[in-house]
Amino acid sequence: MKGREKGFGILIVVIIMAFMMTLGIAMLTITSTGSKIAGNLRTQEQAFNAAEAGFNSAWSSLEQAFSWEAWDSFSDHYLVDPTGIDLPSSTYYFRRLTDQEIFALLDSNGDGTPDVNNVLFFRQAFIPASGGGLDPNITYTVFLIDDEAGGGTPDPSDVLMVCIGAVGTGAGMTTARIEVELADDSGGAG
Repeated sequence: MKGREKGFGILIVVIIMAFMMTLGIAMLTITSTGSKIAGNLRTQEQAFNAAEAGFNSAWSSLEQAFSWEAWDSFSDHYLVDPTGIDLPSSTYYFRRLTDQEIFALLDSNGDGTPDVNNVLFFRQAFIPASGGGLDPNITYTVFLIDDEAGGGTPDPSDVLMVCIGAVGTGAGMTTARIEVELADDSGGAG
């Protein structure tokens, strides 16, 4: 009888140990996942902040262009290439594309310079790097889309500004996009 009690006690100890080990593995997984999630959220926030920085830079540039009368409307400044990027019915419509696909279309040869006209900023670095210069891993891209391109009455006094913030490069890139409707109320457009 005593031999049976010893066997039963060992079985209980093994079950408790297996339970404790499972709990330990679950805790390790949860704590490591938490830091990964925090890192991903931080990267996403950096991308959004980069998009906001692009908006601020573009807003300043546009205000200056209108106040110095270099521009009197948005009409000649829309992004129309690659063909269809501004047309909702097109496969290449900017809202149907990922940000990485947009970058590839704007810079088809991958040299870091847009191959099309009317891109206000392309992969513009803006944060100082520790060794001097600007950090090329945090950038923004900004362009203007004719919001009536898909139909409607043409109105060169308003436009859709698209700002894309990017953190990193290649497959590990994280992006965020902001789209803002702008209108020139100065009466200069026409």
